[in-house]
Amino acid sequence: MMQVKFSCRPCVSNSLLLFLCIFSLNINAHHSHASLNPNDIRTHRGVVEEFGWGMPHVYIKASAPNSSGEIVVYNIELLHPPGMLQRGWDKDSLKKGDQITWEGTTDYNPNRYYSGLNWAEKADGTRLSMTAQSMEVAPSNDFTGLWMRDLRGGRPFYAPPEDWPYSELGKEMITSFDENNNPQVSCINPGIPKATILPYPMEITRPNTDTFVFTYELREHQRTIVLNQPKTPGAASVLGSSVARMEGDTLVIETDNFKADRWGIHTGVDSSDQKQLLERVSLSEDGKSLDIMMVVTDPVYLTEPVIIDYHMKKMPDRQLIQSPCTLESARFFLDAGF
Repeated sequence: MMQVKFSCRPCVSNSLLLFLCIFSLNINAHHSHASLNPNDIRTHRGVVEEFGWGMPHVYIKASAPNSSGEIVVYNIELLHPPGMLQRGWDKDSLKKGDQITWEGTTDYNPNRYYSGLNWAEKADGTRLSMTAQSMEVAPSNDFTGLWMRDLRGGRPFYAPPEDWPYSELGKEMITSFDENNNPQVSCINPGIPKATILPYPMEITRPNTDTFVFTYELREHQRTIVLNQPKTPGAASVLGSSVARMEGDTLVIETDNFKADRWGIHTGVDSSDQKQLLERVSLSEDGKSLDIMMVVTDPVYLTEPVIIDYHMKKMPDRQLIQSPCTLESARFFLDAGF
């Protein structure tokens, strides 16, 4: 089987823009920002025209003078709502008419007014930063808690893996890969395993010792996994039908009965109704990390199974956030940047 290890090596930089690993600190987004020049950081002063708080990205539209003194509208894309909350923002941080000064990276194209954000300062001196606030993290001893992608090693999340054993149909899909085909641009959330590797938190709860509930923040998906129960297929879905068992301290989940799903395996890789998924979930000794090995089989797009070796880290306990996706927010980057 082909093995693919997913992780991201932490980077240290003063420019904290939307999970560009070359100059960000553990900040996540679901597409790249190749149009922004990390070496061109500018300070702007303007007026907030719109502050959008929703999935998949919070954004600001602000009118400000360009380099020629002409008043234009800058588009500033931020993180998803949970990421912004962790940085001290909320839905009332800005409002239309607020005067702000902000610093951020600049689009390579001087005719596109798309800006990154390191910080924004309001007229009263309030500074809104993109630096995550340090919070206490309580360990888990039974898988429960709020979990987030653990950024170890490389970052092969925003493009199809190049070395997977693709079928001819899979190869055609990879050759024609276009980030703009992301189903989330249409507020459609793919199922597992893609749902697991999206850069949004996942909560695990246990209503009783034999039941695990996986809830994906900012998405409607929720999986209920019951140990040692026979499979009850029902209608095919993007989450499929699962059976589960414990092997020592490892939770083992086997799932099939999927329906076809756009980008249901990985970024740019669809899945069919023949997909099968094996997940092995284990908890670290200190209770602050999850290791998730996912074995994906789909003969329509793959000639042999692949392994996704994935890691998550424990987040501070808080209430799960469910902010509705809006098409304006989802498609923001299509007009603003790429």
